[in-house]
Amino acid sequence: MSAVDDRTEPVEETATEDISVADAPEAASEDAPPKAASAEDTPPEAASAEDTTSEAPSAEDTPPEAASAGEEPPSEPAATTTSESVEDTPAPVPATAPGTAAATPDPTADSPVSPDSPRRPSLPYWPGWSRRRRREWKAAYPTAANVLSIALNLLAAGLVVAALLLPDTIVGLRLRQFVRIPAEAIIGAAVLTALPRRPRIVLAAVSGAALGAMSLLNFLDMGFNQYLGRPFNPILDWSLLGDAQSYLNDSLGHAVTLAATVGVVVLVLALFLLPALATVRLGNLLARHTGTATRGTLIAGVAWITCSSLGIQLAGIPLASDRTASALKVQAHQVAATLHDEAEFAKVAKVDAFGNTPPAQLLPDLRGKDMIFTFIESYGRSAVEDPIMAPGVDSTLDARTQALAKAGFHAKSGWLTSATYGGSSWLGHSTTMSGLWISNQQRYRTVMASDHLSLTDAFKKTGAFDTVGVMPGVQKAWPEQKYYGLDKVYNAFELGYKGPKFSWSTMPDQYALQQYQDRVHSKLPADGKARMSLLILTSSHQPWAPIPKMVGWDQLGDGSIFKGIQAAGNNPADVIADTTKSRQEYGKTIQYSVTALTEWLTRYGTKDTVLVFLGDHQPIARVSGNHASRDVPISIVAKDPKVLDKIASWNWTDGLRPAHNAPVWKMSAFRDRFLAAYGSTPHPKQG
Repeated sequence: MSAVDDRTEPVEETATEDISVADAPEAASEDAPPKAASAEDTPPEAASAEDTTSEAPSAEDTPPEAASAGEEPPSEPAATTTSESVEDTPAPVPATAPGTAAATPDPTADSPVSPDSPRRPSLPYWPGWSRRRRREWKAAYPTAANVLSIALNLLAAGLVVAALLLPDTIVGLRLRQFVRIPAEAIIGAAVLTALPRRPRIVLAAVSGAALGAMSLLNFLDMGFNQYLGRPFNPILDWSLLGDAQSYLNDSLGHAVTLAATVGVVVLVLALFLLPALATVRLGNLLARHTGTATRGTLIAGVAWITCSSLGIQLAGIPLASDRTASALKVQAHQVAATLHDEAEFAKVAKVDAFGNTPPAQLLPDLRGKDMIFTFIESYGRSAVEDPIMAPGVDSTLDARTQALAKAGFHAKSGWLTSATYGGSSWLGHSTTMSGLWISNQQRYRTVMASDHLSLTDAFKKTGAFDTVGVMPGVQKAWPEQKYYGLDKVYNAFELGYKGPKFSWSTMPDQYALQQYQDRVHSKLPADGKARMSLLILTSSHQPWAPIPKMVGWDQLGDGSIFKGIQAAGNNPADVIADTTKSRQEYGKTIQYSVTALTEWLTRYGTKDTVLVFLGDHQPIARVSGNHASRDVPISIVAKDPKVLDKIASWNWTDGLRPAHNAPVWKMSAFRDRFLAAYGSTPHPKQG
């Protein structure tokens, strides 16, 4: 065959995964004598760090930095060419006869890669970092690599230990709480040290995510304990998070609410992801140092047992901790108790001492009276007795008692222990009116769907009263109207208010009371009946900024007069961030609400008006204190002396300010006592 026939025909460039024809070595020069490539002819630079040989590096050749935290040692030595050796080792150059063209390389064969060609991706340490580049960086900066590795290990350990020791109350967030020995960490270290690689990583990731879930529950407990005086219920309380978002939106604005919502979402993701990553890292670290890990686990275990047995404490807190295990046990018990309570309470709600009482035997001593039941938001015992808030509130109560007496009204006051604290006002309302202890959302739903007699519905059942509700805080459909037996309800949009909102409160109490007067109280029922009214006032709702001020009753109009007052008031964010200011402003709102209500009574009350007003719950713990009672004041005011004579046996205090030692009842006891005091005859209804 001719020389031309022996030449390989030129072909188009063909790319492999990493290698192109453009990167192949040039053909041997025609002037150079043909020479077969041999191992002896391979330049020594081919075995340098920059161009590794086709053999995988052995464990002995691996630099110590490659074993830092976060990397797993190779489970078995590589027996074939690695991706890095394919990239860095030049292939032998085939000899060609003079005057012939270079042979076209096989697209599937290994061939050298130019320094600028893309590399096959490897497991990243940081985004874009191959293992080889990591080794190069660690070899070039060994001290920095070791410091970084140690810092990450310490950070991971600190994160896991902090999560294991995290308390469920804000007051428990003390440094000494985190200087303890968690039993869960000792057990976890022992298990992870003994497991093979894959089960270890899976268990570590799942355990870390579970620890993040427990941390989330602890944070929720902190918030609920601080605001509602009870821990978070993982069965019932998720719906309240939407209410919290609405409260923020009304109080602090849409921008702050959006930022808070994004922050909460990021926090939740971090709570699940970071403990999982930290636990996996620590598990790998334990596996690389099995001997040291085993000895350390034994020492920690002995230390925990010793501290637990001897009751050793640091600043009053036991050094031996099982905080997470105990918290998990409490959560499991709460879930079981909630499920059990749901079934048991449904049975309780079917039993009613006055459930079968004939209409003629209900409330005969109040027939013909102008009955008004009013709840004042967050009106709690702390307002009357706290050293910061009480002076102003007590002065107002005394002054209004005198003003009422001047107008011919007299009052008696006592204490009720609310079923809620800091919020969830509807639980206080329903407990008072139903005579049942409604302390959670499930109980509330059960009662609202039942035919258990409410106090307001008892008035309707008599057939002698028209019933009406004024609810300036209701801004959506309110199906509870049926349970409370209200013929008509005026919500926030039916009172004609054109003024500004005062944070969460849709309108000032004075305006709501004037609208009640204009739309309801000033008009006698067309059927000749008496009237029973239920009013829920809102001005004393947190964040207690800005606060409305009393204006002339004849100047209220459509509420526009309050624009200047609202604009000149405090910024809600400033009050929320300052505990002392919150307490001061809270006291002022109680003074405002009590003044508005009693001024309305002296201005528009008649000889038949009977006013029962009380608080729904104490203010949040930041205002009332972490150990405050759940008591709220309650007062009955009337011109007719016979009305107050009926409750003389209750031993309540004369006037609007209940004495410190006045009787205290559970809020759920009020319905039956009130019905009995005013002539109702019990006719029990059994489930």
